[in-house]
Amino acid sequence: MTTTISGLPGLNDLKDTPAENINEFAEKGHTMVRDILSADEMAAYRPVIVDAAERYNTERRKMQDRDTYGKAFLQIMNLWRVDEGVKKFVLAKRLAKIAADLMGVENVRIYHDQALFKEPGGGPTPWHQDQYYWPIDTNNTITMWMPLIDIDLDMGMLTFASGSYDKGSIFDYEISDESESAFDDYVRGHKFPISRATTMKAGDATFHRGFTIHNAPGNNSNKMREVMTIIYLADGARVSPPKNEWQKNDLAKWMMNKPVGELIDSELNPKVL
Repeated sequence: MTTTISGLPGLNDLKDTPAENINEFAEKGHTMVRDILSADEMAAYRPVIVDAAERYNTERRKMQDRDTYGKAFLQIMNLWRVDEGVKKFVLAKRLAKIAADLMGVENVRIYHDQALFKEPGGGPTPWHQDQYYWPIDTNNTITMWMPLIDIDLDMGMLTFASGSYDKGSIFDYEISDESESAFDDYVRGHKFPISRATTMKAGDATFHRGFTIHNAPGNNSNKMREVMTIIYLADGARVSPPKNEWQKNDLAKWMMNKPVGELIDSELNPKVL
């Protein structure tokens, strides 16, 4: 661990989640909560997260040499395990409380974190469902998506098919051109309303269910779209039988190969609230 936490503001104060966000999340499977971190708090944490993402990024290919997934974003995972400053952010009770309130549960655990940095000229993120990758026996999963800088539509705003979460896993597709085509037809056919913010400030965040269908356009700006995400699951969730190779990999990587049916409570999945 390389970053010290001295000087970083605490994020363990618990705030009430606005009722309108709880209601919107229940209806649509996603919501945006404003001003979770103040400008001063983000000014302290942003350089810590950006530095860690840059140090642990392993993508070295030129943009033209990558597939659709590789062009969509730089993806650096579980930074909380290697950097003390990022750990303080990821395990923050303020953030976990919002996730718990939206799902209507008392306690949540970490599944893993991801820095998702979309480079200038980076391609679109195809339609997909996050929980396709997760061998978890509950639908009480949620992803927080927080920009570290102010962003607008040109930078690749997260986009949701509202109300699309309640059918579970729809297709056997990872994030790919195939998932984009299949989900696009599905979303159009079911006439799900498409929802995205026009702007987000650093410290705002969207939250979406694991089965909410979502995508993001490419980054047409000249700035890196810096986003930090945290995936939470309800405490008490158990390992489900892996349904694909991706879920087998996730079981090993994020849950230390806990046996099917056991509680998801490994040292990689700490209870944060």
